[in-house]
Amino acid sequence: MASDSRNLPAATAKQAEIDAFLRQVAAAPAPKTAGGAGRLIFALDATASRQPAWDRACHIQAEMFAETAALGGLALQMCYFRGFGEFEAAPWLSDGPALIRRMTAITCLSGRTQIARVLKHAVAEASKGRINALVYIGDCMEEDADLLGDLAGKLSLLGVPAFIFQEGSEPAAKRAFQDIARLTRGAYMSFDSASAKALRDLLKAVAVYAAGGRRALSHYADEVGGEVLRLTRQLP
Repeated sequence: MASDSRNLPAATAKQAEIDAFLRQVAAAPAPKTAGGAGRLIFALDATASRQPAWDRACHIQAEMFAETAALGGLALQMCYFRGFGEFEAAPWLSDGPALIRRMTAITCLSGRTQIARVLKHAVAEASKGRINALVYIGDCMEEDADLLGDLAGKLSLLGVPAFIFQEGSEPAAKRAFQDIARLTRGAYMSFDSASAKALRDLLKAVAVYAAGGRRALSHYADEVGGEVLRLTRQLP
């Protein structure tokens, strides 16, 4: 009984963070999907620090790809960085199995973060055509926070909200990630093994939102309930 009460503060704090994330998603710019499929950039930190949780994260992300491919109306571009200056951006794809194959082929390599390259790439892509959202998953930040803020501002001017999911809670990364989310009118949330289900559902929700806007998200929420249903109730 005592151990249950000791767990309550952590559970309450995590729920409060999920609620804050949902409020931020609700306030994000409505995606403009007229004239073609929604487009979402899905970026990953594949440096060595993420190796212990990589398999679990890949499974969660594969579920998101499968769900959004079944929905239709969304093209995803997967990018990642790792090793010594390695940065890869895949072609735009809407085929779930092809995305899953690409992602599960990635292995982690030691190296520094390259979040600036992710943001520069997103700015370049958004300058060529509409990008409905950027999703980024990482655990740390080893770059100039002011530069990241400047790039986030450019992304905001192009109307691209960034949804940042931090594995763990490294303080410098948390500050930078929260700034990127705030500047782009996106959302930030941390996760760990205890919040894997919430991460999966929220990732799917962001992808569904990018694909079909609020109506699609509403239909999806009716099917899955939980955190996603709570999200839709906060949308104006």
